[in-house]
Amino acid sequence: MVTMGHITGPFGILGWVKIVHYTENIENLLAYPVWWLSKGGDTWSAMNVASYNIHDDKLIVAFEGCLDRTQAAQLKGMQIAVPRDQLPHLAEDGKEGYYWSDLVGTRVFNLQDEAFGSVIGLLRTGANDVLQVQSASGDQKERLIPFIDQVIVDVNLKDRRITIDWGLDY
Repeated sequence: MVTMGHITGPFGILGWVKIVHYTENIENLLAYPVWWLSKGGDTWSAMNVASYNIHDDKLIVAFEGCLDRTQAAQLKGMQIAVPRDQLPHLAEDGKEGYYWSDLVGTRVFNLQDEAFGSVIGLLRTGANDVLQVQSASGDQKERLIPFIDQVIVDVNLKDRRITIDWGLDY
């Protein structure tokens, strides 16, 4: 499964939910009529998208069988995923792109070969995307690093390594 977004909570009283998507465009997620939901772990449940709306650049969705606000509230925090085999094929070497989920667990080093830790997630901020990197040392410090061309020097999925132009003291 490739995580494509999550549910932030109910919208209205008729069972609709608000979605944060991790895709480049909202339409990319809407291309899949069946979404798989999970609170975490390996247990996924298929949900059919009955209807959707884009409200103030936010995605609002109604699932089949979710008929009221109480049912919608129970979906809050659920991750939304699609089976990897349903996604467009990418080159094995990562040269033609990669999915955010492919970056999780990748080690991060700067140009001076100083270790920052491993990617634990990515965030959409509106201005640019941000890598969440957790230190490998005992302090478990989390750093937020802009995922922009000026900072990201190389993404090597084969070696599970991201090289950045960023200082440890930033």
